Amino acid sequence: MTFSKEPLATGQAVRRFKDPAYVELAPNLQTLRDQIDDLDRQIVALLAARSLRVRDATRFKKDAFQVAAPARQAEVFKKVRNLASEHADNFPGFEDIVESAYRSLVAGFIAAEHTLFSQTEEVRS
Repeated sequence: MTFSKEPLATGQAVRRFKDPAYVELAPNLQTLRDQIDDLDRQIVALLAARSLRVRDATRFKKDAFQVAAPARQAEVFKKVRNLASEHADNFPGFEDIVESAYRSLVAGFIAAEHTLFSQTEEVRS
């Protein structure tokens, strides 16, 4: 099996969408990659902000079951899937991609929250 060379980042498009209503977002692949890199920076910054909220939420959990919060997980997955469906225009499987990403994120956050939980102590009234 042979593989094609990497696409030329600064060259012209070699394919086009059949849909005449398709709107190009950039003149070349490098510009698209730069835009994706900018979006990645924003996404990571938002995930960092989310992680701080997850950490603070640990203060309100009594035990490991509450850290895992399975009902909340189900609620989050349903919510993000619905949000994804609002933005899924012309990208097949977008809802599945978003839900899968969130399942992975939540699993990682819960694992970290278990570690954080072990660093807390019960508040005595």
